[in-house]
Amino acid sequence: MLRDRYHRLHNYLRISLTDKCNFKCSYCMPVSQHSCLQQRQLMSADEIEKIAAEFVSLGINKIRLTGGEPLVRNDFGDIAFRLAKLPVERVLTTNGSLLHRHIETLVNARFSSVNVSLDSLNPHAFASITQVNHFHRVWKNILLLLEHRIRVKINVVAINGFIQQEILRFIELTGNLPLHIRFIEFMPFKGNGWNSEKVITASELFRIVCNEYDVVKLKDEPHSTARKYKVIGYEGTFAFITTMSRQFCGECNRIRLTADGKIKNCLFGKEELDLLAALRTGMPLEPVIRQSLLLKHQTMGGQFTHGYRNTEAHKIFNRSMVNIGG
Repeated sequence: MLRDRYHRLHNYLRISLTDKCNFKCSYCMPVSQHSCLQQRQLMSADEIEKIAAEFVSLGINKIRLTGGEPLVRNDFGDIAFRLAKLPVERVLTTNGSLLHRHIETLVNARFSSVNVSLDSLNPHAFASITQVNHFHRVWKNILLLLEHRIRVKINVVAINGFIQQEILRFIELTGNLPLHIRFIEFMPFKGNGWNSEKVITASELFRIVCNEYDVVKLKDEPHSTARKYKVIGYEGTFAFITTMSRQFCGECNRIRLTADGKIKNCLFGKEELDLLAALRTGMPLEPVIRQSLLLKHQTMGGQFTHGYRNTEAHKIFNRSMVNIGG
């Protein structure tokens, strides 16, 4: 089993397949020119399988594929079926635009859940956020997932001044559809223009919802980052991911692997160890994995010691979100 020095068990691996994306969302893609990794720097399908198998042998039982946009990789199907041989739950995070090309792969490789990033239900606002006019395609693909009985979570980055106009529309989606909407507090990453005034907390959003609906609290899953609720009589659910206002580091069970094979033991951690280099030079992987966990800080990568309202984004040492993996 994999434990850090605070005795937290780690059984959930998030693998970024690429730092490329066909969207250009400002909270994820740095404002400055984004230079993508070269092919030789990326983990190959075979390398991903070998690394994943090592993690599974150490107790990992859930793997999420992320990016960038993981579905832009030409060998996504190959990777999916390689991982399907492992005894793990397989899930995916995507912007949803290419799902129609891969639905059979997701079904046949037995992916249990897909997270779709969707920050607006207004096609014009969607185009402004993503720099592409694909709202209707994404929505159609969300419905396609539901048709194939794949659990769908919609990730909404909540930015102050924008989310207030849309939150009730998102909640209303859960009335007749088994969707799980998650509102994520805006987080700082390299080049994404974050400041504390752009953060609207889960508590503030919850008050907006409760002013319009009768809501019940649902039981949160073990190690969940989301506080889950339901409007009485509605089919779906909604939740808040409170990274900024209410940290959940004590329950963290996640390890991240960037597209170039670096282990990140925390989304906000600056320490990275090169697992891909170890694999390519024939070194054992387990010592590198365990060393990474020993470097893990107790909270927030050790970089938010005075709370988010006193955080200066330019002093945080980290990659951009697209370089880390969602």
